[in-house]
Amino acid sequence: MTDPAVTIGCFRYDTTRRLFDGSITVGGMDVAMETGATLPEIFDRLIRGNEFDVGELGLTFYLRLLETGLPFVALPIFPNRVFRHSCIFVNTHSGIVEPGDLAGKTIGEFGTYGQDSGVWAKGILMDEYGFKPEDSRWVIGGLEHPAAPFDFIPHPHPADVDVTVAPEGKTLNAMLDTGEIDALFSANVPQCVLDGSPNVARLFPDFEPLERDYHRRTGIFPIMHTIVARRDLLRDRPDLAHDLYRAFSGAKDAAADRYRRNRRLYQVPSMVPWMNALVERNNEQFPEDWWPYGIAANRATLDTYLRYHHEQGLSSRQWKIEDVFTPELLNT
Repeated sequence: MTDPAVTIGCFRYDTTRRLFDGSITVGGMDVAMETGATLPEIFDRLIRGNEFDVGELGLTFYLRLLETGLPFVALPIFPNRVFRHSCIFVNTHSGIVEPGDLAGKTIGEFGTYGQDSGVWAKGILMDEYGFKPEDSRWVIGGLEHPAAPFDFIPHPHPADVDVTVAPEGKTLNAMLDTGEIDALFSANVPQCVLDGSPNVARLFPDFEPLERDYHRRTGIFPIMHTIVARRDLLRDRPDLAHDLYRAFSGAKDAAADRYRRNRRLYQVPSMVPWMNALVERNNEQFPEDWWPYGIAANRATLDTYLRYHHEQGLSSRQWKIEDVFTPELLNT
């Protein structure tokens, strides 16, 4: 009798494409790959809908639920990682021109206080610029569509941090454009920025040099999401954790190889101007692996995130890596 198919829910990234097209398999087993229109949809279907055996989950979502008892355990596979100096947007009439100006201002966040992008942005500002979240007011809402805070996770925050919900019918995008909030920490670029609104700008307009310098100094490439698997499934299929790790790693490596190989064709696979120049700069900064998986290569990044999560009042204690990830893959 063959084992039933394993259902994996994650976003279609360049680093997961080979899993979706079936050219890379998970230990030869029957796998059903599923995705969603948005990442919160995938998280919701994983947590509340119990639709996936294995799935992508934001680190803060995982850590919040880990305290309450979660039937999933994390694997050191990180399909989504983004530098975050670029994710802080400000209203140009708010008087915010440098990080210190955020004190006393009203800042929006999508879905919850302490999205993964917000955890990183706050933490970097705290470490590098002396930012104190408790000195600002925080408004939680929908980015482009009015929405209540996510209802499938807890919403902890320190008692001395002022957190409220956006008014009914309001979006964070519109509130930033009109000045109803002074700033926005957002994983996605708000539409008002894409539309070229003169009322909104990035706190760090020339963010790429800052982010590259941050990486050179710290070795940190911020991790947003991890892959989780059902604990009972890993127990019943002892090889599954390693099979998943190898499959996701193979898909990720294939994506990097494709970018590097396409340099030979010089702009033919992509018509984006100066794409090759970007790949060459990245090769200089990430000579071996653009998106490393495993514990060893990510220990400093993970330790920093776990510290930020606790310092920002999102977990009652500072988790250790060994508490968070499945034991089978701690030596990766």
